[in-house]
Amino acid sequence: MPHKTAGVLVNEADDPAVASDIERMLDQLIPKSDKYEHVEGNSDSHIKTSLTSSSAVVMIEGSKVLLGRWQGIFFCEFDGPRHRELWVKIIADKD
Repeated sequence: MPHKTAGVLVNEADDPAVASDIERMLDQLIPKSDKYEHVEGNSDSHIKTSLTSSSAVVMIEGSKVLLGRWQGIFFCEFDGPRHRELWVKIIADKD
């Protein structure tokens, strides 16, 4: 993904409270304003992306994404709203 203030993660998607809990805890751990040195004012977003990652690897079989029963793929916007691009690369199995 071409952005350093947005992340991608795989986690439980069945209960929306999980996503809210993750967001709330990231905000508590990494507050918007602190004694950051980065002058653009979005240091918290860079740190959150570092913790969640800016990419994910998932398997596809046939035409279906293989995830656990309750899992989903989340795009995490930490510095927006902004116009974003999501890059997907499919690598074929060599069987």
